[in-house]
Amino acid sequence: MAGLEELRAKHPCFGGHKDNMGRIHLPVSPACNIGCRFCDRVRNDYEDRPGITSKVLKPEETIDLIRRALELCPEIKVAGIAGPGDTLASDTALQTFRLIKKEFPELIRCMSTNGLLLSEKADEVIDVGIDSLTVTVNAVDPEILAKINKFVVYHGKRYDGVEGCRILIEKQLEGIKKVCDAGIMVKINTVLVPEVNLEHIEEIAMTVAELGAELYNIIPLIPAAEMKDFRAPTRGEIFAAQLSAGRYIELYTHCQHCRADAAGIPGGKDISAQLYLLKTAMEGTFSHG
Repeated sequence: MAGLEELRAKHPCFGGHKDNMGRIHLPVSPACNIGCRFCDRVRNDYEDRPGITSKVLKPEETIDLIRRALELCPEIKVAGIAGPGDTLASDTALQTFRLIKKEFPELIRCMSTNGLLLSEKADEVIDVGIDSLTVTVNAVDPEILAKINKFVVYHGKRYDGVEGCRILIEKQLEGIKKVCDAGIMVKINTVLVPEVNLEHIEEIAMTVAELGAELYNIIPLIPAAEMKDFRAPTRGEIFAAQLSAGRYIELYTHCQHCRADAAGIPGGKDISAQLYLLKTAMEGTFSHG
């Protein structure tokens, strides 16, 4: 498993040689198991944000895609999966990482999840050799989280509101500790909703740091769906949240909120259109990237 220093050296999203280090995101996860109130469930080929993809791939389709991507952009050092649904809500992400581990062992393996199933699938995550795991934790208080997350579907049963959020938080924290104890580098994403969790950021950061998470990334809300009338945080509010979190955990500030099918060098060489022949628009899901 790659440690934080190796990730900083080789991973473009962690600041590694930004001009000559690339990554490929593989959109293989079709389903999600929680209901975020900011999710607009759109799939297209023109928006640049987490969870958006033009198509969903099967695990076996990714190997030839990676080979072509490496031909087009030899600078790619990272294979990541961040959607379009949750990576642990189905088996497709872990199946894909098993194939990558066998065919491209030199690639750094990154995954993002909402963490609902992380605790029970932690052994599989460890076994496939995930180097960097991102978990989206929007609150550690179920009353606060219920204002952001509408429901969870856990083992086929739907739990609404605070009840579902209590389950989600419990499973997230259990899973984070398990994978941190195994030596996986864990980054936490929090979607900042000023009216809801701005004053709660410090408690989230303190909680996840105690579990072993190493980095913390604050993502400003993109108003949409049930939260379309909410406002995005101001720069001042983002800075205040970062100050609060930074007392407990190192801040991550390199995130460019990439699509679930992004490929190439972030902020530079983009090969996603060549790989996917993007010209589609269809219904889909949103992820936590």
